[in-house]
Amino acid sequence: MLRYTEDHEWLRAEGEEVVVGITAHAAEQLGDVVFIELPEVGREVTKGEEIVVIESVKAASEITAPLAGTITAVNDAVEADPGSVNSDAAAAWFFRIKPTEPDLTGFMDEAAYQAMIG
Repeated sequence: MLRYTEDHEWLRAEGEEVVVGITAHAAEQLGDVVFIELPEVGREVTKGEEIVVIESVKAASEITAPLAGTITAVNDAVEADPGSVNSDAAAAWFFRIKPTEPDLTGFMDEAAYQAMIG
């Protein structure tokens, strides 16, 4: 089950890890994504820390860590082909994190996210 942040990130729990990407809505707002810089594997992050840089033809923006924890993997394919975010944002995950507190209940479900972007 996906959960969502107010910053248009999606989160999917997989065992002790959480996979994070941006929503299709965010990708649409950004326009054609031309560059993505992902965090280093093994990096310890705090909630709210800027950890991903995204540049599009319209703007540059940062993705913040939705949870505190350790980055366990990054999606090198997204860095190599940033446009994949525009073609399938749900499949173009950015990183996996092993959170210090893996509880996702404080994040929005699909209905709440859709109501927010309404």
